[in-house]
Amino acid sequence: MILIDILKQHKKLNLTPFFSELEKLISEQKELFANPKGNSLKYSLALNNLPSIEPSYCQLDSHRVAVNSNCPISDKIAMELKSNLMELGPWRKGPFDLFGVKIDSEWQSWIKWNRFIDKIEPLKNRKILDIGSSNGYYMFRMAAHNPKMVLGVEPQQAFYFQYLALQKYLNIENIFCFPIPFDALPNLTNYFNTVFCMGVIYHRRSPLDMLKKINEMMRAGGELIIETLIIESDEHICLSPVDRYAKMRNIFFIPTVKVMESWLRKVGFCNIKTLDISTTDHQEQRKTEWIETESLTDFLDSKNPSKTVEGYPAPVRAIFSARAI
Repeated sequence: MILIDILKQHKKLNLTPFFSELEKLISEQKELFANPKGNSLKYSLALNNLPSIEPSYCQLDSHRVAVNSNCPISDKIAMELKSNLMELGPWRKGPFDLFGVKIDSEWQSWIKWNRFIDKIEPLKNRKILDIGSSNGYYMFRMAAHNPKMVLGVEPQQAFYFQYLALQKYLNIENIFCFPIPFDALPNLTNYFNTVFCMGVIYHRRSPLDMLKKINEMMRAGGELIIETLIIESDEHICLSPVDRYAKMRNIFFIPTVKVMESWLRKVGFCNIKTLDISTTDHQEQRKTEWIETESLTDFLDSKNPSKTVEGYPAPVRAIFSARAI
């Protein structure tokens, strides 16, 4: 199991005060993946079977994160590459292009990226945390802006192995990722200049506790970018689905804009702005050959697509920014 060791740069990144906690965390993760089983074994084999290809250049500042070689790869190598990448599916975030093999992900993640990137503080020289970083699509897009470092946390094994596969070829030195939930990350107090928390907060049983921990990990004046499902209403209300929302079990709270702003203020954020509100459509989220599961069409009422199959309002997402004090 490959685990990029952030401790190699602990002095450069000013991680020395947290060295022992991070060292213990990394040791635990290495032990966890030393003898992979089940899906972990499947993903490990796919990762290890990726062909060796010498990259010549990568492109991080376009819709499709890409890496290529000056020497075109053979059809046999391309087929081997695609076959092993597909074993790492489902590919939710993207798209990517690895040596001509185009990964057409479920989400066209560049659409969300374009909604906020010109509305937030420049990312250059900033220490960034990406909570729920998936396969790293947004981290790679961040890397094009020359941050000091980007740390992702992603507990889903499939997505973490996708990140490892991408890093095998992209090899971006100042990007790191831990295969852990956010709660398992040591409290790096007053450390990050920018935190991204996109598509995560509605999965939390206690969103306020999560926002409080995020605030504690940020430097004064740092910026939080948070994206969430919302309920469109001027009222101060929150939807708590009875069982599922859009066929997802782990949706606990979907706030209105006013509730989201209230949560952020309660834990100490200020200068709260709504950067974007958009209805999720079939251009942004759809089924492709790179996922074997259902997608947006399956989550909506076929007779009334303004509702989910459970009868709740169809997905609308909002992006907020807020300042740590």
